[in-house]
Amino acid sequence: MLPLITLSHLTLTLSIFLSSTDAHVFIYGGCSQDKYPPNSPYEPSKISLLSSLASSSSRTLYDATAVANDTASPPDSAAYGLYQCRGDLSPHECASCIAGAINQIAVLCPDTYGASLQLDGCYLRYERADFLGRLDTGLRYRKCGVGGNVDGEFWRRRDDVLADLGGAAGFRVSATGAVEGYAQCLGDMAAGDCSECLAEAVAKVKMLCGAAAAADVFLAQCYVRYWESGYFTSSSSSESSNGDDVGKTVAIIVGVVVGVALLIVFLSFCRKACG
Repeated sequence: MLPLITLSHLTLTLSIFLSSTDAHVFIYGGCSQDKYPPNSPYEPSKISLLSSLASSSSRTLYDATAVANDTASPPDSAAYGLYQCRGDLSPHECASCIAGAINQIAVLCPDTYGASLQLDGCYLRYERADFLGRLDTGLRYRKCGVGGNVDGEFWRRRDDVLADLGGAAGFRVSATGAVEGYAQCLGDMAAGDCSECLAEAVAKVKMLCGAAAAADVFLAQCYVRYWESGYFTSSSSSESSNGDDVGKTVAIIVGVVVGVALLIVFLSFCRKACG
């Protein structure tokens, strides 16, 4: 696994909840520890793989492919990969999201044999080992919102939404009263595997996020997200399993660099003044 940097339910139109403008928002990423050396035969295979996935994303919301070894290929040059776009995106929006993911993954994981990146609207993964079509319910990321002024009615409605999402096949949006959510499985998963993955995601939401008014749980092949109506416009604080996001990390790095530079200038000035 890559290391990580009582109303009946109502299924509503996607535009109520989701916005394609948020598709490029970073959620999590991970890189393999192994890197390939310069002029490795793996690099052209990876480039060809990502190019093929980018081209496919303008036509379909999911695809998996491989650039595999044959008798004429150098050893260890095979590359396997897939992408998945959120079910409400158009092919054009999907292609834009995947293009952004490819650019970001090149910065986060340069010269690595494997990487994965989850944006709000799409997911991208590649490896040198064949992982395609194999069930994996390992936890990749979780985010728990702060506890709100919720009561028993909230929990009943939340559980109704989660029960509905747990029975999804592919992509589903659901709402009951003030609770909204959506879930998705990878596009090639069999119905039984999808149900198993989502059941595990729902169980982890309840176990890991407890009394949270909003929660996200991403497993390797599916995810579940729910929130209380208005939560994301009234509260911006949350607790995340992997802490800082990319924007915060970059800001911290820049701040440290600037601080060190100012300290050097100050010390140089003091030396000259004392001299």
